[in-house]
Amino acid sequence: MSDRFGPYGVTLLRVSLGLMFLAHSIVLKLMTFGLAGTAQFFEGVGLPGWLAYATFAAEALGGLALVAGVQARWVALALAPILIGAIVSVHGAKGWVFTAPGGGWEYPAYLFVLCIAQTLLGDGKFALSPSVSLAKVTPQEAHA
Repeated sequence: MSDRFGPYGVTLLRVSLGLMFLAHSIVLKLMTFGLAGTAQFFEGVGLPGWLAYATFAAEALGGLALVAGVQARWVALALAPILIGAIVSVHGAKGWVFTAPGGGWEYPAYLFVLCIAQTLLGDGKFALSPSVSLAKVTPQEAHA
């Protein structure tokens, strides 16, 4: 990134994405529905109840890691399948707009794209534990 402000933009992406995952886990799953209620919802859409607890933990811990800048590239990549799962198992059949009854798939799709962008861009500024560069983990031919 040649622009001197680019890394700050990546930081803004990282922190806002982390805050969204924290809000979705802590505020929605824990404080609004409760973990037992979230598990009941998961079961109601055909998913195992234990997956609600695993999803909550992944979103909360992943959100904290993103905000702090702890291996943000890899955390975002690890969170991306949760969003695909949300689209496939819950939101996909409800239509595009997330405000539709039951929520559509636009919001989880957008968060998925943001996770992929974070994976490609890296950590930005002020990361506590910066990720290994993609250039170091991909074959040299990919950079030609």
